Amino acid sequence: MRVLIVDDHPVIISGCRAMLSPYKDIELIDALDADNAYERYVALRPDVVVIDINLPGVSGFSLTRRILHHDPDARVIIFTMADDPIFAARAIETGAKGYIGKCEDPARFVAAIRAVATGQTFLLPEMAQKLAFFDPGRRGGFLNALNPRELEILRLLRNGKSMAEIAGVINVSYKTVANSCANLKRKLGARTPLDLVRIAVENKLA
Repeated sequence: MRVLIVDDHPVIISGCRAMLSPYKDIELIDALDADNAYERYVALRPDVVVIDINLPGVSGFSLTRRILHHDPDARVIIFTMADDPIFAARAIETGAKGYIGKCEDPARFVAAIRAVATGQTFLLPEMAQKLAFFDPGRRGGFLNALNPRELEILRLLRNGKSMAEIAGVINVSYKTVANSCANLKRKLGARTPLDLVRIAVENKLA
């Protein structure tokens, strides 16, 4: 079985290699960005693709859609630090067959790969329970985790404002905005302000 891991952090790739090395039937290939991942998928046709949500320049959801447009039978797992059901719901909506956190037990990671490789879907019981009570029609999901200031900063980032400009708009110090952005990244599983913008755009935050 051939597995393509797509993540822009070499340490994550190395960790995945270490987790999968005991399994002689699994061959791991990797890509650090979306374009290289797509090229490797087309050339090598892996059995499973494991994609990080936050990639340089595009989201993992965009790459998933691109791969599925080329091959509707592609089997994709979204691999992320974010454990909010809104992201799991978006992954399923995009066409992914699995969703798992980067902090999960390695045995669960392997189980996800094997399940998806055989055509099954994979969600951890905890996430499945969250999704069972998740209403995508309300202003919920990740928005519930944000306080009013964080929500306003996320809106302003989405509208193209820099952190310095945001500080002026909401009349706080630059340090306060920077600290709020750090909290937003932690809550939303993002790494950069651009990741925050993508999350706001993809979730239609006006």
